[in-house]
Amino acid sequence: MTLSKKGKGISSLITASLLWGTSFPAIKIAVSNVNELTYTWTRAGFALIFLLPYVIANRKKIDKKVMKGGILAGSTYAIGIWLQGWGTRFTTASNSAFITGLYMVFVHAYIAILVRRYSKKLSLSLILALTGLYLLTRPDMHLNVGDFLVLLSAFLWAANILIIDRYADKDPLLITFFEMIPSVFFLMPDISLNGFPTLNIDQFAVLMYLGFVCSDGATVFQVYGQRFIEPAAASVIYLIEPVSASLFSFALLGEVMNPYQLSGATFILSAMAIASTEKIIVKG
Repeated sequence: MTLSKKGKGISSLITASLLWGTSFPAIKIAVSNVNELTYTWTRAGFALIFLLPYVIANRKKIDKKVMKGGILAGSTYAIGIWLQGWGTRFTTASNSAFITGLYMVFVHAYIAILVRRYSKKLSLSLILALTGLYLLTRPDMHLNVGDFLVLLSAFLWAANILIIDRYADKDPLLITFFEMIPSVFFLMPDISLNGFPTLNIDQFAVLMYLGFVCSDGATVFQVYGQRFIEPAAASVIYLIEPVSASLFSFALLGEVMNPYQLSGATFILSAMAIASTEKIIVKG
């Protein structure tokens, strides 16, 4: 029995979110002695190395649209990571997590105002998802410059989803390869400021995992899933990422979810279920 377009899209986006969720405990290990510049370009570098054989074998399928889509998406991805890391220096982790999740609001606003393809169910899923995100992260409301920088990164995450939506009909692996390229340019300021980094075996292994699984694997599933699912619904499904992160942090780091976080996770899963029943979420 073959999956429908909706089934393929939703299952792919959930898989991407789960893989992104595994990145949080891995990042916590990787950045113990690595700055955000090194982290950004080495993770992307490993991602490119893993995809290079496929790209060489399928070079005839590369066209201007593949390169343009990948580079545009990659530019928002790279600058988003940088702004998020920079902003998190000046704010709390809970604030950063909550504000990052606001990319969903930007996506829904774009769809509602400019595309005019919105519904009451998507509106309800947005409210439930925001409530769940707040309970899951419990941010404080004392805003500072770090919060503003993270908010800028959230805008770029929203742009990334909308760009992927436009180019999702192309080969997901090729799009992912070109999406990783802009992040590698963080190599130059990193070496200029800090010299060439030295990685220990644990950092090397974790960065390889992040590059292969959380960059390549998750992004391929993102591109493929958004081939079938509209951006507004996709942005709700992506909020499974912080739920997944909490579960993996519990499994790997022993971090226990409190009652507020469990309630937040329930709200987010409910929002995803409601968004998934909406008729207009499937493209075509």
